[in-house]
Amino acid sequence: MSRIQHTLAAIDKLHEQDPETFEGKAKELIYAENMSAWLDKLCPDASEELQIAVRSQHLCRWEIPRSEFPMDRPGYLKWRTELGKLHARKAVGVMQENGYSEESCKQTESIIRKLGIKRNAEAQTLEDCACLVFIETDFLNFAEKHPEDKVVRIVQKTWAKMSEQAHREALALDLPAEAVSLIQKALT
Repeated sequence: MSRIQHTLAAIDKLHEQDPETFEGKAKELIYAENMSAWLDKLCPDASEELQIAVRSQHLCRWEIPRSEFPMDRPGYLKWRTELGKLHARKAVGVMQENGYSEESCKQTESIIRKLGIKRNAEAQTLEDCACLVFIETDFLNFAEKHPEDKVVRIVQKTWAKMSEQAHREALALDLPAEAVSLIQKALT
């Protein structure tokens, strides 16, 4: 097994600890697999650092519950910032155990924390994967729980974070009519 394969397997072992499951499988492992699938599609020649960052996007997310932060926008943003630090710290720990250089670890941390997004192609690719996974797997469920005007705003914010390549991929998805309608409303 190569170093990258061993590293990704160790990350998946952490994902498997997620107490929340879907059909008997850890939800964060499912999410990580979806992220990696999108990475394979968007950037088949991704660096090892990007592969690790994408696979670690929600690494041990359950350790910092949303309920520990105020239920307002600043609380949400603080929670997301703390999650990014956690994901990066956990991923870097696995990388160090597998002999990655300090430079590789710093690069992966920067990608996971989305530092320099829109200027850092790898951070942008991670964001594209996250947005596409949301649209493909969670969007309709999210939309059913929130008022349409909020959903439209979320789509607009999500769309603004995505690259042109991700826009094309999102528009090519085979989504239910309700999802397509909401996306079209957001884009007009």
